[in-house]
Amino acid sequence: MIRMTISALLLFGLAHAPAQADGVGDLAPISSRQWSPVQAAHLLERAGFGGTPQEIARVAALSPQAAVNELVNFKNSDRARLNAKLAAFDESDIHDAGLEPFPASRPAATTQAKQTGEALGIKVKPTGNRRMQPVVDKFFYWLRASRLETDRLAYWWANRMLSTATPLQEKMALFWHGHFATNEEKVRDYRKMKRQLDLFQAQGVGNFRDLLIGVAQDPAMLAFLDAGVNVKGAPNENFAREIMELFTMGEGHKGVNNYTEQDIREAARAFTGWNYKGLEFISIAAKHDDGAKTILGRTGNLNGEQVIDLILAQPVTAEFIAAKIYRQFVREDMSEATRNQLGDILRRNRYELAPLLQAIFLSKDFYSSPSMATRIKSPVELAISTYQKLGLKEVPGVPDFNDATGALGQRLFRPPTVAGWAQGKSWITPGLLLERGNFARDLLFPDINFIPPDRYNSEETIRIVSNKIDRGMDIATATRPEGRGMGGDAATPGGGGMMSEATAMADRDEDFNTRYASFRGWQVATQRVKPITRHTAQLNLVSLVKAQNLSSTEQVVDTLLERFLRVTAHPQDRARLINFLNTELGTDQIAVAQSYLEEPLRLLVHLIMSLPEYQLG
Repeated sequence: MIRMTISALLLFGLAHAPAQADGVGDLAPISSRQWSPVQAAHLLERAGFGGTPQEIARVAALSPQAAVNELVNFKNSDRARLNAKLAAFDESDIHDAGLEPFPASRPAATTQAKQTGEALGIKVKPTGNRRMQPVVDKFFYWLRASRLETDRLAYWWANRMLSTATPLQEKMALFWHGHFATNEEKVRDYRKMKRQLDLFQAQGVGNFRDLLIGVAQDPAMLAFLDAGVNVKGAPNENFAREIMELFTMGEGHKGVNNYTEQDIREAARAFTGWNYKGLEFISIAAKHDDGAKTILGRTGNLNGEQVIDLILAQPVTAEFIAAKIYRQFVREDMSEATRNQLGDILRRNRYELAPLLQAIFLSKDFYSSPSMATRIKSPVELAISTYQKLGLKEVPGVPDFNDATGALGQRLFRPPTVAGWAQGKSWITPGLLLERGNFARDLLFPDINFIPPDRYNSEETIRIVSNKIDRGMDIATATRPEGRGMGGDAATPGGGGMMSEATAMADRDEDFNTRYASFRGWQVATQRVKPITRHTAQLNLVSLVKAQNLSSTEQVVDTLLERFLRVTAHPQDRARLINFLNTELGTDQIAVAQSYLEEPLRLLVHLIMSLPEYQLG
């Protein structure tokens, strides 16, 4: 198989994309005579997660206007009603009222316990050893439980992406998840992450103003950008900076700054007092700065929503948002004229997103050669589209979806920064291209030594403590760091001999043991959080070949290349794939090899999925 550099990969896709020869930058809609299964496949790939040959044929039979309308204007449609059959998220019932408000840190939890005699709904023991141990245990329990439940939430969302009848709804939710990026590691509450996902799914193709206000008042975003410390007299600039720099206007365009540092400082004052209680937004009047502020040229006693309206009134905002959506769905490069036209569409429609998306997906530009099969799929898009093309009805438990996409650079609910994930060429390096091939192989040939990551703790320190507790050691002995033997004997890891009197007294006097709490937190979390279902991909490639009445290895290779690639395979690669299958089967006649066909077909599909071209959508 050939291997390409990133530049060669993109040039290859550009040169072999079966698309319209013109139309670059033309936002006029394509005509029905320019519509074919090639364009339908492109639309499904970009506005969703790809489609099977049957789905592509169904969409190709529609007019381009009807196909785009079905994808964009799905609310209250027959297809939206089909989603009622999709399972709701099955929560593990791991939260209780005592966890609210969750302390900022373990020291904050124990300080509260010392001062009040209670924290996290747990009272400090009146007497005895480690009086605050139950408090610290519960602190670590929630950190672990929320993390595990978030992984379950990611699986549930991945299954919605795969099974939904309204794929653009989930594709836009994924886009906004990267745009308004929050990370469970800081939010530390799967419920808030689920609430934010609900917002993206409900408003992602709606009105951008409504979405923006919803995000600004969303508990996950408020927690992520430190709303609790943004108060009158001591404003915190985090949210004010990000809403201008990342969420709406961008730092600048063509060397012109869109806002000033003074605008940020003043906007931070306008957002003071915005906070949350549990899962609800609250505005605390006593913590809000109600003094005069000057923001983006306007002076007054401005509040948060008024600042948002001022931002939306800036011409650059519509252009920035429209351009980012364009780069997500069409291609990276765009002319200034196209940027301005798309911004005008968004402004004219008062920030309704559906008309913008409809204009993009119908445009000749969307189906022009530079736009088709030239975009590198993100890891999540790669995984879901792979499941789609294989005809799977459910996301496999092996390999683990979260670990697999994480290894490729994108783990749901854990973007690396507030700027979200980098896109485009950053998804592909020589190492990551190899990992993408490994993902395909693990899907087609599941690892028989697979250990579910939600049942096995990857932290060595916790596993060591667990093993020592299982061997009957007391807490002090089990949690002593490796290499520090009892009685000061560093040569005896974990200990042997007698504990010194001073060590024994210190152990009796300690208020809590953090290492034990970390172990105990994981132990209780794995007991209470429901496990992720672990099944392998239910594939039968032989039945696919039979259904197509394919009789030769050449026909099989051509059919699979058409199914899995959005670009035309290089003739040399096609010849190599045919030769490979001939060698594996010992014949070029499929009927002769019926009884042993499945494994060679899986090897062939793995080779196709390992091609650089497969990474393009």
